[in-house]
Amino acid sequence: MNKPLKVGVLFLGRRRPGFDMDWGKQMEERVRNRLKQGKFSIYEPSEKAIDDASLRRCMAACQEQKVDAIVLLQATMGDGRLAPTLAQLWPDPLVLWATPENQQGDMISSCSLVGVHCWASTLRQMNHPFELVYGDPDDAETQRSFSQAIHIAATVRRLKTVRLGIIGGQAPGYFAMSADPFVIHRSTGAQVQTYSLIEFQNVVNEIPADAVSADVAKVKGFGYPHKDTSDEDLPMASRLYLAMKAFFETENLDALTIREWPEMPNVFGQWPYMGCARLADEGRALGIEGDADGAFCAWIVEHLGLGRCYLSDWLEHDKQTITLWHGGAAPMSMCEPVGTPGGPKIARHFNIKKPAVIEATIRAGMPITVYRFWRCDGKYLFTAREGETIKPRRHLMATNALAKMNCDPGQWFEDFCHAGMPHHVAVVQGHHAAFLNRLARSMNIQSM
Repeated sequence: MNKPLKVGVLFLGRRRPGFDMDWGKQMEERVRNRLKQGKFSIYEPSEKAIDDASLRRCMAACQEQKVDAIVLLQATMGDGRLAPTLAQLWPDPLVLWATPENQQGDMISSCSLVGVHCWASTLRQMNHPFELVYGDPDDAETQRSFSQAIHIAATVRRLKTVRLGIIGGQAPGYFAMSADPFVIHRSTGAQVQTYSLIEFQNVVNEIPADAVSADVAKVKGFGYPHKDTSDEDLPMASRLYLAMKAFFETENLDALTIREWPEMPNVFGQWPYMGCARLADEGRALGIEGDADGAFCAWIVEHLGLGRCYLSDWLEHDKQTITLWHGGAAPMSMCEPVGTPGGPKIARHFNIKKPAVIEATIRAGMPITVYRFWRCDGKYLFTAREGETIKPRRHLMATNALAKMNCDPGQWFEDFCHAGMPHHVAVVQGHHAAFLNRLARSMNIQSM
């Protein structure tokens, strides 16, 4: 996920001159210069796409370069008949960028937006996803929209190769968090692989002692104080962490969820929550309690470059706030600093008094987006709202947060309950509801 995205940039040309060709050349060069200054790796084929044959050559070159997204520009209006060909050659979302007209004189200079409109209407009639960008390449809002469009297009494409691992199924009674591998594949392209808790136990037992010792030393270096645990609890906590990490690496998983209760504290004498929190902080897409789509929620925001994901229960609400709480697996980077009130501590579980969880408070004054992708009636749905964390009214054991929302939480809760949304909401730092809704649209997922 840290590798820069590679973007294929195609300029549509014209068989015969038309509009203001000098303006078109200037705009193309300005786009090239701006893209060179950006964060993406850019590949531009050696020729423009002016007809079916040249478009196919351009796309073959992009595919040989293994680009993650395709951007199409027509600084002077190109041939709309090429849209069906490109849709066949690239089944994933296309980014259509329209550049502005020359504001001097009475000549229509490019018709770029008209051309993009033509392509967009054709692609929509074909049910082919696309993202729109409109504006000057040096404008900050254009750059933001372009960056989001590239991340959306690349994320939808990448989902088709994602492997989701599920260890032990979902927690008892939480049927809505279970994974239907065929609905998941039809809707996203991802594949699901399942593993038993016995398989997990075998991996736990096979972790070498020297690897456990090295990881214990690493944990001590973090400086997390103990609440009601001791250093004697750290070896098993490290063993569980290393076992989950091993599944990511040896099974080539992009996302993972694990059924940690009720069996794990009885089998291993510990909960894996501290390990879950550590993996989440490392950028791993990890779900808890067997929450398959919760793991996808984490993978999506990581791949979009939005940061860590915290899966949380919705404990209670009033007209303005939601109390977000869970057993102790929040990413430490989202919590109050170590050594301060609310900072991470290694603790025992609030209910079954066994280690090791991270007891911490999500830091106050942080803009957040509360969101969720889930399946109901054989299809995916999506919801997101924005807010800000504030100081909790009271201390709660495990992970504690209070969020003041830009909506009526009670009405939102009722709406998504009637839409079958499962047990967890996902929380990410920053206001990203519009961005995530754009992604849902490209995935043909209904937002509510």
